[in-house]
Amino acid sequence: MLLFGLFSLILVLVFWVNKAVSLLDTMMGDGQSIAAFLKITSLGLPILIADVLPITAFIAAVFTVNRMSSESELIVVQASGFSPWRLARPVLVFGFIASLMVASVTHILGPMAQHELSVKQAELSRDVTARLLTEGTFVHPVTGITFYVREIPPSGELLDIYLSDSRSNTQRTNFLARRALIVKEDDGPVLLMFDGESQSYNVQSKKLAVTTFDSFAYGLGDLLGSASTGTRQLRAIPSQELIMTPTQIMTETGATRVELRKTVHERMEKALLATVAPLIGFAALIAGGFSRFGLWRQIFLAFGLLVVVKSIDSAAISAARRASENWPLLYVPILAGLAIAGVLLWYAANPNVLRKLPPRAAGDTP
Repeated sequence: MLLFGLFSLILVLVFWVNKAVSLLDTMMGDGQSIAAFLKITSLGLPILIADVLPITAFIAAVFTVNRMSSESELIVVQASGFSPWRLARPVLVFGFIASLMVASVTHILGPMAQHELSVKQAELSRDVTARLLTEGTFVHPVTGITFYVREIPPSGELLDIYLSDSRSNTQRTNFLARRALIVKEDDGPVLLMFDGESQSYNVQSKKLAVTTFDSFAYGLGDLLGSASTGTRQLRAIPSQELIMTPTQIMTETGATRVELRKTVHERMEKALLATVAPLIGFAALIAGGFSRFGLWRQIFLAFGLLVVVKSIDSAAISAARRASENWPLLYVPILAGLAIAGVLLWYAANPNVLRKLPPRAAGDTP
């Protein structure tokens, strides 16, 4: 358990830093504070932890068995009469504890964090809209967009604005207007410009088209990535609600009962993987027997088998997400992992079963 906690902390920090670096540049470029950055990244930790814990449980089991073997503790225990099946019992208990941790994250903490994350993203979207209201400064809310407003009087109007949209490789558009307003619509904020002109330049033909207008509406929803928090997604709903109130959830999200069932089983499968992974690591190492040169071949075999199980897991998840009716396939990697561990433990208990029998002498009878 101590090694499991240590490896989990290290891997979570590594993956968190890897994701946080790119997010930090984006949020700092949007003028967000460090507090907002830390809150966004911390809300993404539960999903990251649920993905990491099965791997760290596997590493902890492999590391412990390898150390016990190198210090001859495993040999002493086996010599006292303990079978591989009996030795696998504490590993199974450890895996069950790890599964409970993963289940608490996938069924409860993860969905709650996803809901808070969607709320926070909606707040940040509104903050980005507010960043456009900066007098006398050229702002760049996203790549390819430049916005400028000369003055914002107490009435709330925007006086003398400039908007440049160069996100397209074939066309660049500039808007100039004497005054404008930002209004909220269902699909996001809209910039209403009055008494202005648009300049559209075609990069390929090198032609400029100028159009004057009395009023023009420019949608900012796609530009600012507006988010709605009125309807929750399935990933943001705890499993208890999916099981206890399926009718209300289907009405709220528009999902089918099969999709709800697939979501719950996908979370259960991720938790069960934390039990299977350490069993595979333990079984692969104990099946190799004692060696003065260590258990490096068995360690590489254990990692290879884990990669195989994870590959089956990825294929099963992809099949279930393509068609929710395929949710029973989610348990194929669990069954495959248990089968692999069972075969290895059986071989460890019967090490001579695959060895060649000595050849019979000429006069021997069968």
